[in-house]
Amino acid sequence: MSANKEELEKLYVTERARLQQIASRRIGPVAAPDIVQDVFAAVLAKAREHITLTPSYLARATRFVAISHFRSETRRKAFFGRITEEQYAPPAVLPDQAVAAREELQCLEQVLARLPLRTRQAFMLNRFHLCTYDEIAHGLGVSYSTVEREIAKAIVACQSVRQGHRNPAVGGTPATDE
Repeated sequence: MSANKEELEKLYVTERARLQQIASRRIGPVAAPDIVQDVFAAVLAKAREHITLTPSYLARATRFVAISHFRSETRRKAFFGRITEEQYAPPAVLPDQAVAAREELQCLEQVLARLPLRTRQAFMLNRFHLCTYDEIAHGLGVSYSTVEREIAKAIVACQSVRQGHRNPAVGGTPATDE
């Protein structure tokens, strides 16, 4: 007999408790209702027209889904059990790193302030306001290629500051603008 919605509902009502017992033997009582629900949802969604639904078919499907669930949970626990706190905790920021980052940010702000107005506007619209080059070109009344050129100038200026902070001078101090 082909499974229609009413037959599936009847099977769910009559077999749910037994199928939950089967699942709970494999994976415990907490996840058993979810396993049974998954089995019925899969049957309803995929195979209801092509199979004959019997209690033994549902029991076998429940066993297979429970085993699959158990295996995936075992893999998940093993994976997360091997992760140490250092691997998922953000690294602590040392005081000297915080100071260096603040100094670099101040230098970047100074570089941006020294850029020509149109270059600064194009860069800030793109990087901070997430505007596209087309939107910037339209808003500033310039061509697309001009926007590309202006943003490239700003990026080069910012990179020069960052390079100066990554590669301190021989004396041990970051490069400064003089």
